[in-house]
Amino acid sequence: MFEVSDERFQELMNEALASLPDVQTENLKNVAFLLEQEPTEEQRQRNNLKPYQTLLGLYEGVPLVQRQGMQTTLPDRITLFKRPITEMVHSEAELKEQIRHTMWHEIAHYYGLDHPQIHSLE
Repeated sequence: MFEVSDERFQELMNEALASLPDVQTENLKNVAFLLEQEPTEEQRQRNNLKPYQTLLGLYEGVPLVQRQGMQTTLPDRITLFKRPITEMVHSEAELKEQIRHTMWHEIAHYYGLDHPQIHSLE
């Protein structure tokens, strides 16, 4: 586990977002990027997680491909969960890479990609 303050984790999230290619971020609109310690019980239930499973990140909203011109007023949410991410890394370099990877993964869900499509792109 790598210890890091919430402030530094947030800085690394901002850096990760800025480091992603424009093609992945230029069409992001009305998306809030959040930091939480871990998934809530409701989030765990909605994602059918077993007790030994967790989430590193979570996209909550209506993917672009499903909107069909519909406008939303509340922002979509991309949440990164600090505890599960920091538990799987051992250095700041690993943390930066995991945050960037998780951020990209959740943005891919915003665009409507499912897990098989995301894994094929990785």
